This record gives sequence, C-alpha cells and structure tokens, in this order.
Amino acid sequence: MTLTGYSLPLSPSGSSSSLTSPPWYFSGEVVMVDYRVDAAAAARFLPPELELGPDPGAAAAVFAEWQWCSESGAELEDPAGSRFSEFLILLGCSFGGSPMARCPYAWVDQAVPLMRGWVQGMPKQFGSVHLTRPVQVGRAGPRMAAGGRFSASLAVRDRRVAEVAVTLAEPAEPPHLHTVPLVHNRHFPAWVPGEKPLHQLVASSVRDVEFGPVWRGSGAFRLLPGADEDLASLAPVEVGAGYAFSYAETLVSGRRLG
Repeated sequence: MTLTGYSLPLSPSGSSSSLTSPPWYFSGEVVMVDYRVDAAAAARFLPPELELGPDPGAAAAVFAEWQWCSESGAELEDPAGSRFSEFLILLGCSFGGSPMARCPYAWVDQAVPLMRGWVQGMPKQFGSVHLTRPVQVGRAGPRMAAGGRFSASLAVRDRRVAEVAVTLAEPAEPPHLHTVPLVHNRHFPAWVPGEKPLHQLVASSVRDVEFGPVWRGSGAFRLLPGADEDLASLAPVEVGAGYAFSYAETLVSGRRLG
C-alpha cells in the first residue's frame, strides 16, 4: 500500500498529514507598527537577487491573530486547531523593480502554522504571542475608533523579546508593507551525503484579499535586551505610525522568482 499525504506524517489514506493541501483561507486581526531600521543592517538580510528598493530601511513589526481553514472548512469545527497568533518583522525590498517585503523573522504559537511556514519558506519559530482584541460592546477592550489602544507582545522561551503599542487616531489606507508580496527562501538542508540542499527564492501567491476599516495612530515598538545579535540589528532607529485592522486572504501557492 502506498503512503500518502500533503506533508508528514504519511499514512495509508493521507488523513494523518499535518497539513492539508492549499488553498488556505485566513481571517484575522492585525496590530502593526511601521518603523525604520538601519539600511545597512536590512541589506544584510537580503539574498543577492533582492534590492532594498526605493525606500531603504522601511520595516514593520506585525502582530496578528488568525483563524484559518482549508477548502473544506473542516478545521473550523476545532477552534483549538484553527486559531493561532504570530509576530513578523518585515523589511521593504524589491525584485526586478517590483516592491516586495522580506520576512527575516517570524514566530507562531501552534505547530501547524510553523510547519506551513517552512513549506512556504517563512522562517517561523515557536513563541508566545499575545495581542489586544478589538471589541464592539462593553469596556473590556478597545474599539476600532479614535482613542482605541492596542498592545501586543512576543516571548520566546519565557523571555519577552518584542512589544508594540498603538493608539488609534484616524481612518487610513492599508500600510504599504501589508499590501505587497512576501518573498522567502525555501531552504531545506541536505540529509543524504553528497546531495545538495534545496534553495529556492519564492513569493507567495494570494487572492481574495480583504481589508476591514483601517485605523492609524501613534505607534511604539521595541526589541528588548536579550534578543540575539542578528535580530537586535533590526531594532528601530525611528518609529512611525501604528495601525489596527481586520484582514483576510486566500493563500494559493508559491511562485519561483528568477
């Protein structure tokens, strides 16, 4: 009998696979802060095929809480498996003159999105991610309105690594680095002696992108002492606006660049 599955573990029917096949549907709440990083530091995180683009040093700290499902929607029957939170750092860049965003670091709090990230080429690691949720009734949370205050944090191995704070002021257009394709390196080391590692430069292909009302205001972001040297090099030299919004997309596949 042939063992099958989109991902490990393989099984006779394929039902044990950790990942379903795409497309994957995502709906979530995002708290994001635009900032600037030292351009030379950002350049060190770009492979040779990418350039810093017209705005060297543009970066963003992105916290999000997601609910996801595959084509069948079956995952939604198990909230413990269909929800996760993540934190990303994005760096503005370009490929062949087209604007893109590079994600040098990412953390998630569930195994399935971690494995899915590795398939995509996203450098996901485990972390504890928490962010303020907007509310529509009551006082136990901020409204998506002027004065709404949102916070988010990342802890890795019980040590807080990053935190943001946003106070909303006005409606706005979606932030630039959340509107451009993400570019990743799919890298899998060779396991059999004499073979070469897999190394591909890819971008994500998405459809059905939707933004809820986007609100902008003052932002704060910092990487706390204890971050490793490379991560610490992406600390902000200047902090820009903060944002909060709902977002949805369908992740279809990857596409090779070059």
